[in-house]
Amino acid sequence: MDKKWLPLTVVLGAAGLAVLTVSLWPEEEKPPLPRTLCHGALSRQTAELIDDGKGGEVSAEEWESKGQGGLTVFKGCGVKRADPGNDSPRGIFNLIVEDSRNDPGPRKNAVPLGPGATGWAIPEEASATLPAGCAARMGSTAPYIMVTLIVPAQEPEKKLVDRDTAIRNNTAIVREAATNLARIAGCG
Repeated sequence: MDKKWLPLTVVLGAAGLAVLTVSLWPEEEKPPLPRTLCHGALSRQTAELIDDGKGGEVSAEEWESKGQGGLTVFKGCGVKRADPGNDSPRGIFNLIVEDSRNDPGPRKNAVPLGPGATGWAIPEEASATLPAGCAARMGSTAPYIMVTLIVPAQEPEKKLVDRDTAIRNNTAIVREAATNLARIAGCG
């Protein structure tokens, strides 16, 4: 081989090796999505029951603070869906866990949650009361711990889903949240 071609051969060989290394180097793996959302209250599968018809990956933003007026338990979670055409996710529903001095009772035209659960559901909202003893186990002096689901996307005026489906989905979410939170607190 002629010595004048040696530098070109070395440069081309190094470039080829660099391209091969980059193409075979593993991409940075994304961490797996969490299996539970909302302080462990909901499975991802159950959270996906409520959809605004636009699809997108489910995520949650959780928050926690001291209650107001002597109440001590307040946890919240905003469930969102990724917006394919936008960088900011869309809010789908909120799940609120708070202690309460009284049980406000069901809303007008509400449907009971069914056997084994205390609470009610309407298309845009649902509420469940955790079993007796949970409030004390969660550090509250109030007699009740309420789990409330607020779903603006399922308001009847929006007609995204029929009333029965909305109530069935809300019931499934609030029952699972109440069951899991009671299990976590050791009172269910």
